Amino acid sequence: MQRPIIEQASFLVVIALTTIAFVWLLLPFYSAVLWAVILAILFHPLQRWLERKLGGRPGFAAALSVLACICIVVLPGSMILASLAQEANGVYQRISSREFNPADLAARAEGRLPAFLRDLLPPLTRDTLSQFGTRIASVLGQASQTVASQAVSIGQGTAQLFVSLGVMLYVLFFLFRDGATLAATIRRTSPLSPHHTDSILTKFSDVVQATVKGNVIIALLQGAAGGVAFWLLGLKGALLWGVLMAMLSLVPAVGSALVWGPAALYLVLAGDYVKGLILLGIGVFVISMIDNILRPPLVGKGTRLPDYVVLVSTLGGLSLFGIDGIVVGPLIAALFVAVWSLQADDQARGDRIGTHG
Repeated sequence: MQRPIIEQASFLVVIALTTIAFVWLLLPFYSAVLWAVILAILFHPLQRWLERKLGGRPGFAAALSVLACICIVVLPGSMILASLAQEANGVYQRISSREFNPADLAARAEGRLPAFLRDLLPPLTRDTLSQFGTRIASVLGQASQTVASQAVSIGQGTAQLFVSLGVMLYVLFFLFRDGATLAATIRRTSPLSPHHTDSILTKFSDVVQATVKGNVIIALLQGAAGGVAFWLLGLKGALLWGVLMAMLSLVPAVGSALVWGPAALYLVLAGDYVKGLILLGIGVFVISMIDNILRPPLVGKGTRLPDYVVLVSTLGGLSLFGIDGIVVGPLIAALFVAVWSLQADDQARGDRIGTHG
């Protein structure tokens, strides 16, 4: 009787060790595998539709689904990145050539103040205002050096980028083709009960779809609104700032205001009050409203998480996992809530059975 227990415990230890070793083996490409899983979930309805139209040919349908992902996600993203690189280089050249001089801007802003206001300013405040531009210029100079070094790093990592992209598309094909079989295998071999396994897998799929779809829709709308506003107001680098606003919009409660707010302040300090106020109005009443109106129903409702949990988990995910944390953070939080909700339901069910017994 003792022997089977030892054998079972030893086998569980072997399972745990081999699983940890396999996860460790995948760590260099965890991002590629993660986004392959995300795309497989998002485009799963397309895969099923193609299989029906092709008479149950999952391999051919998977190839077409991967091609659709390339056309819808990979190619547009690559074109945006290429245009973004050119525009970022132009902004970098402006900063390097001192065409944009914050020190002169601060001095002009002080000069535009009415005489009685300048007289009311204590010397310390005037010195602070005059030094403000110099400090900003120093920060921009350091940022320029960082941008340059990052550009070199990206260039050196091009091979790794293509390898990761190839791994993602390769894994994605097999997830499309064998996804249903893989899900059935997970359900069959899971040590959890069928109810718990189905609940966790369903929650995983729901959170991925709600987080990615919601964040992508919000990011695209905010980035497009901000980029168009910059372009209409004649601000250089509209695409760059639009993409930056789209990326920052992925951070709840902070978001794209980190771009349009300083830009509106810059226009006001430069003396272009009309454009500055217009940009401020667009930022407050259009760009911010997109986030405030759409994020709760698209992200919070789909994940069934409070807004503050979505915010904290997204920020925590970004700090720990980088851009992947946009999905990983809310996913961990949602699974945490789901697991404890299952525990509470089981405990309540046990209490009811005990009471009736």
